[in-house]
Amino acid sequence: MSRLSYTYRGLIAPVLTPFNNNGSLNLDIIPQYATYLAKKEIKGILVNGTSGEGMSMSVAERKLVTEAWVKAVGFKKTKLHLMIQVGGAPLPDVIELAKHASSLCVNSILCLPELYFKPTTPEQLIEYLQIIGNAAPKTPLLYYHIPMLTNVNIHMGQFLESIGDRIPSFVGIKFTSTNLEEGAQALCADNKKYAIFLGNDQLINAASALGMDSFISTSLNMFPELILDLLSACKNGDTLRAKDMQQKLSNIVVAITKHGIYRMQAMKKAMAFLTDIDTGLPRVPLKSISSEAVEIMTGDLTNLGYQPKIKHY
Repeated sequence: MSRLSYTYRGLIAPVLTPFNNNGSLNLDIIPQYATYLAKKEIKGILVNGTSGEGMSMSVAERKLVTEAWVKAVGFKKTKLHLMIQVGGAPLPDVIELAKHASSLCVNSILCLPELYFKPTTPEQLIEYLQIIGNAAPKTPLLYYHIPMLTNVNIHMGQFLESIGDRIPSFVGIKFTSTNLEEGAQALCADNKKYAIFLGNDQLINAASALGMDSFISTSLNMFPELILDLLSACKNGDTLRAKDMQQKLSNIVVAITKHGIYRMQAMKKAMAFLTDIDTGLPRVPLKSISSEAVEIMTGDLTNLGYQPKIKHY
């Protein structure tokens, strides 16, 4: 089988999964969420990733969320790119989720490594991803590298150099790490063969200087205009403006995420404050940030020029 073509580059918003107060899915809000992102000129969406709490949902729930986004965005009639994260579950479930996403003709699937019997070498990771690729051979497959959560520390440059043609559907990685030296090696691997999506809001400017052009940024949900302008400044070589905008984005991210062990806890609250989209509380075992933290975050965002909407919690 020949290698699949994959041309999408640019920005992807990892969407937050909406839950009701009792912890059940709130799928009704997804069409409104999709319309909001479309109006903000967001061309790519990642579903069931870390920000989307995919690993806190059952297989059935993850399928329902995927189907709701497929229906809401109508991506078959638009240029919107829909990526579905299928990993973070027992292998039979990952295979099932990959097949399900592929059956819906999504644009790509993203997959975490095995999280219990963790791969420790590029070869072991390749063998795992071969199984996923075989389950969805017609859908471009990307690997999700997020070592701070998975504790899988395989060097991505070495990994990408090792794949060759062994996984015909494999097209790239989501690189969620602060190690830009490793990221640069991944970008150049196998004659720049693969798509590299950086998953770090605070390194967009630095990564752009290294030649990266694709980013999966949680803050796109709340600050799309700022990030679009930042990326434009990077592409145009306006280094001073890009530096200033990156600093502003970094200050915003710190103001929000310093209140939660995992950033989606605070991001959900910020999303409700700053937009008309309320994705509710995080799914157990995560807890919402405290009322004291909410007050501090509101003050910090106001000082940074963002006026939170008045809402009661």
